[in-house]
Amino acid sequence: MVCQVLCREKPKVSVPMEHQQWLNRRAHGDGVVELELGHAPQNVLSVEYLMDFHHEIRALEADPNITVIILTSPFKDFSVGTNPEDWKQDAASREALDRALNTAFLTLFACSKPVVCVARGEVLEAGMFFVLASDVRVAHARAAFEMSEVSRGQFYPVALLEIARATLDPQSQRRLILSGQRLGPISGRHAGFVDVIADDYNDLIEYALKEARKLSNLPLECYAQTKLKLRQDALARIADTLIEDVDIADHWMPQGNGQRGTA
Repeated sequence: MVCQVLCREKPKVSVPMEHQQWLNRRAHGDGVVELELGHAPQNVLSVEYLMDFHHEIRALEADPNITVIILTSPFKDFSVGTNPEDWKQDAASREALDRALNTAFLTLFACSKPVVCVARGEVLEAGMFFVLASDVRVAHARAAFEMSEVSRGQFYPVALLEIARATLDPQSQRRLILSGQRLGPISGRHAGFVDVIADDYNDLIEYALKEARKLSNLPLECYAQTKLKLRQDALARIADTLIEDVDIADHWMPQGNGQRGTA
C-alpha cells in the first residue's frame, strides 16, 4: 500500500475515548467512507491529533472494501490550523509538531485512494493542507481560505511547502502563502483548489457523495498508480530534503515504475 511507513508499526494499545471521538467513520455504501474530523471546537492540529489522522488514513487505504475517502468536519470552521502557542514551546516540542505535520499531510497527499475534502467556514494555515492534499475539493459558498504563517514569521514544514508547490500555481502561491490573502471559494475555484461550490450547507455532503461515487467507478488501480506518478517529483523532493528521516527517505522515494520503495 502507498501510505505505509512514516512510523514503525507498534503494538496495539487502548485509545483514549477522546481520541476515538475526534476521528469518526461513516459508511455511505459503494465503498465510500466519510471520515469526520471531530477535534472540537475547530480541529486545531496537535501532535496527537495529526498522528491519529495519519494512522487512520493508512488504515482506510489498506482496507480493500474502501474505494473513496471523504473528509468532513461537523464544526462551523473546518480547521484553523495549529495553535500558535505550540510554536513557542521548547525545541523538542516544536520539532515534534513539525514532524507530525509532515507525517499527516504527506500520508494524505500520497494516499493511493481518491480523497474528497468538504470545506466549510474558515480553513486556515496548516488546516489548508486537508484541502490541498486531497483530490476533489467541495466548498461552501461562505468558506474562507487563508495561510498567514509567513506574516507571523513561521516557516512551513518541508512536506507542506512541497504540497503547496505541487498544487498551487505561482500566482496562488504568492497570494496565499507569501501575502497571506484570504480567498473565498470563487477565487479558490479560479486558483484550482476548489472544484465544487455549494450554496447550502445541506448540499455539501450530497455534492461530495456525488463526486465520490464518480471516483469509485474509475479503475482504481490505474488511478492509484497514475496519481503517484503525477506526484512523484514532489515526493522525491520531500524524501531528498528529509533524507536523515529514514521512515521518509526509505519508503517515500518513488521508483521509476511509479511505485514507492519498500526498503
